[in-house]
This record gives sequence, structure tokens and C-alpha cells, in this order.
Amino acid sequence: MKERAPRTADAPSSAEAHRLSERQAAVLRAVVHAYVGHASPVPSGMLARLLPEALSSASVRNTLAELAELGFVVKPHASGGRMPTERGFRLYVDELRGPQVLGKHELRRLAGQLEQRDLDAVVRAASFQLSDLTGQLGFVVVRRLERAPLRHVSLVRLARDRVLVVLVTGDGKTMQRVVHDPAPTSQPELERMAALLNERLVGSTLGEVRVLLATEAKALRSRADVVLGRAVALALSALPAELDDETGDLVIATRLALLDQPEFRDPERLRELYRAVEDRERLIQMLDHMLTPNGVSVRLGAEVSEPALRHCAVVAASWGDGGVLGVIGPSRMDYGRVIPLVDTLSHLMTEKLNA
Repeated sequence: MKERAPRTADAPSSAEAHRLSERQAAVLRAVVHAYVGHASPVPSGMLARLLPEALSSASVRNTLAELAELGFVVKPHASGGRMPTERGFRLYVDELRGPQVLGKHELRRLAGQLEQRDLDAVVRAASFQLSDLTGQLGFVVVRRLERAPLRHVSLVRLARDRVLVVLVTGDGKTMQRVVHDPAPTSQPELERMAALLNERLVGSTLGEVRVLLATEAKALRSRADVVLGRAVALALSALPAELDDETGDLVIATRLALLDQPEFRDPERLRELYRAVEDRERLIQMLDHMLTPNGVSVRLGAEVSEPALRHCAVVAASWGDGGVLGVIGPSRMDYGRVIPLVDTLSHLMTEKLNA
């Protein structure tokens, strides 16, 4: 897989980076990097050692004061160092992070984790890798059956009055239903009927298929195409009125990595996060609203619409046809690593689905 800079489609940029001097941008970048690594406010002496160009501690303190006045850093304790605000993190993600990609070795490792597995195993492997490699809560949402595109229809005679209808979706899942069919239809005739259905339905989602079949059945009442009419009737009877009563399957392979984050040593904060995750339908709706057609989306703190996650950050991207994957963790997140990882896995999962 070719290396590339990750696509990012975040919340609208604050468009404030151009107002920062080079020194201010360098100091803010250093504050974010140090705070992500140490999980504590960063003293000016440490920042002076981290900056690419030599600055005195006094110059660093003056620049930090300027950044604090702009709302990008805060000093939580009178005698302590500085830490980024949510506004500072947002500016870092949008403007100051710089292009970063995964190394070739890590790309090969990730691709290898997804090889020679069925879709369920691939989904769990991707969720685990997201948690393991970021130290956050990795998740994968598998789209609901209603939104799955149809790949193939088969009709198989089981007995004199029973036909097996098999619907295969784009990700290889099958839905099978035995339907009553008293007509003496031979297997070759059933195959002809299946071919007619494939011509009309393949590529549509199962939700669309149900509507198309109902419309076709109504139109065929006044037409003499008996074969097509019977084919439509068989397929329609194989689809239940409601394909799925869920918005999707949320897969979280492990929650252990998150326990190492200092922010979640507070039991109540951890319970809030887990409650938000347990409300699967609400969480998936939130993810759907934050996604854009292309790129990785990042939401921080107050930008997150779910109240239980207002102290968190969510990094997510779409994969396949309606799926979502990403990580949830504290705002103190290594975005330079998390964003390209989410982007890469979204591409790998889509390629695996389409293989």
C-alpha cells in the first residue's frame, strides 16, 4: 500500500494560524507534543529544550503568555506549566500538526492483520489494532443490513412447494429464506428468474431492493410477464418488512488500553464514557452526523454532540459502504499518529471489502 498524507475533514478551521507568528506556532506545537507525552502541564524550561530553535526560558514564557491571551494555552496552577486548551488542540489539528504518514513496516503489519480473514474477524482485528496502537478506545461500526448493497440473488428448488431464496450482499453476508412456491417451477426456470432479478436489483441497497420489488410487483399486475412477476413475488416474500431493527453493529475488541490514560483514572468519568458507548444507537447517530464524505473527522470537547463525551475527543472515518471506524479518548491525544492510523485502516478495510 502506497504511503500518503492522511485526508482530514475536520470541523471548520478557526483560521487563526495565520495570526500566529512562527515563534508562537512553534511554541504551541511544542506544548501540544509535550503535554500529549507527559499528561501534565509543561514548564517553560522543558519547552525551551524541545524547540527546534534555541530560545531562552524568558522568551518562552513571554510567548506562552501571548498564547494564553489568545486562548490557546492555559496555566491550571499558579506555579505550574502550561497545557493546551481545546481551542489550542483544534488549531494544532487543523493547521500545525503537519503531514504525517505511517511507516512502511507498520503499513505492512496492519495489512497483514487483515489478510485471510472473514469480515467479522477483520472488523475485530481492526478494532483491536485501533485500541492497541493508540492507547485509546478503538471501535468499528458495521453498517446495518438495510444499507448493504446487493451483489447476487439465487433461487434454489428445495421441494415441490418450497424455494430457497439467497441474497448475497457486497460484503459477502448472505440472507437465506425458504418461501412457499406451489408452482411446478424447474431449477432452470428458477435460474432464469434469478437472472432477471440480478439484472434489475444488483447494486441497490437491500432497503432500496424492497421498495423496487414492491413497485415492480404493483406494475406487473397489469402486464403479461408471468416469469418476471413470479420472480418478483418470490424475492419480495424473502425480504421481511424490517430488515434490521438496529442502526448498526458497534464492535469494540478491547477496552483495556483506555485504562492506562490518566484522564480515566476517575471512575465517574470512565463510567460516563462506558455509558455513552453502551447506548449504541445514539453513539452511531453521533458518528454519522460528524462524518464527511471524504477524510478523517476530528471532534474535540464541546464539539462532540454527546454530553457524556464532552471531555473527550473522537477521531473517525468512513469505510466501505456506510461503516465507520475510529477512536475515542481524552483530548490529550497523539493526533499526529491517530489520524493517519484511522485514515489508513479506513482504506484497508474498504479494499478488503471490495476484494
